[in-house]
Amino acid sequence: MLTQKKIIVAVTGSIAAYKAALLVRLLVKSGAEVKVVMTEDAKAFITPLTVGTLSKNEVYSTFASQENGTWHNHVELGLWADAFVVVPATAHTLAKMANGICDNLLVATYLSARCPVFFAPAMDVDMVQHPSTQKNIQTLVSFGNHLINPSHGELASGLVGEGRLAEPEEITEILENYFTPKRLTGKTILVTAGPTYEAIDPVRFIGNYSSGKMGFALAEVLATEGATVHLVSGPTHLHPKHTNIVLHRVNNAANMFALCEKHFTQSDITILAAAVADYKPETVAEQKIKKKEEQFSLQLTKTIDIAATLGKQKRNDQIIVGFALETENEEANALNKLESKNLDMIVLNSLQETGAGFGHETNKITIYLKNRNKIKFELKNKKEVARDIVQTIVELAKPSH
Repeated sequence: MLTQKKIIVAVTGSIAAYKAALLVRLLVKSGAEVKVVMTEDAKAFITPLTVGTLSKNEVYSTFASQENGTWHNHVELGLWADAFVVVPATAHTLAKMANGICDNLLVATYLSARCPVFFAPAMDVDMVQHPSTQKNIQTLVSFGNHLINPSHGELASGLVGEGRLAEPEEITEILENYFTPKRLTGKTILVTAGPTYEAIDPVRFIGNYSSGKMGFALAEVLATEGATVHLVSGPTHLHPKHTNIVLHRVNNAANMFALCEKHFTQSDITILAAAVADYKPETVAEQKIKKKEEQFSLQLTKTIDIAATLGKQKRNDQIIVGFALETENEEANALNKLESKNLDMIVLNSLQETGAGFGHETNKITIYLKNRNKIKFELKNKKEVARDIVQTIVELAKPSH
């Protein structure tokens, strides 16, 4: 969706500036016309010759060319662009943008731009967490600019934390998603993800191996389609990146149900991708249970069936999607859940499939619809699986004529 889009890549003085070259290359490859604006400090990390060669356009860094005096009109540049992307965005440049300090061509072009503005911070962990930086980021977001969150990892200082520039592939995907027509704009969608932990005592619990990756991938795809997503997640290390996602963290099935019930009535679509524990200890010990006897019995009681309970409350204008993870009689068990819990669609995962199920980056699914139609998919990474599921939901949500 970037064909013939006009994009300004604004590069600032950061060690991560080398990634701007990769971004320019990917954008051009995607069909975009790219012009690069650089600060003087950026030239210490990457040369204008590099990004100029990749963009096939003149690179701008000063208000006028020192060679021939040609005026670089920042107003024309700002009006030319369909998108303005600051990659990387240093703390220095963020402060200037947030406060309108217009002492270089990059900020002057930013202030003149009428197009969507994206900014991808890159700096050391303590710098990104500093209140002044956080205030500037929030100020820019309040102006309607789009934050591309930094990622977690090893930084140039040797520290490990949040502050790494998002990868060029991720930034390209964000731009592509922005310009892709949104099919779920105006929809509110409830998604559950991850495991639940049912306490035995203050330090032990009953849980499962769910990583939450499938649910989080679904939330991201739904958000890029324009939906407002309420993501109710059990314990995971994952963090959503899209601003359309509202994250609610819970620990156990009871807390997950409480939040689901709260948001269900306002949801057009509900996707129950969490691996909710079926049982919980009947009583929870107040102190850590000591190892004394050779055998130890634990009395369990059923947790609330979130899918079945919401299925009973479902209105005709709502869609509920369930998940079934099976080890035997997969199709029969999935169809039984589809009918008994009043679902409109169920996604079957089989642990018999290599590379599918908990903990993998990939998944292989079969989708069953209420009319008993079946759609089988090949093994794919979970982001692609999420797109397949969302595509099926979009088709399901189309009004019948």
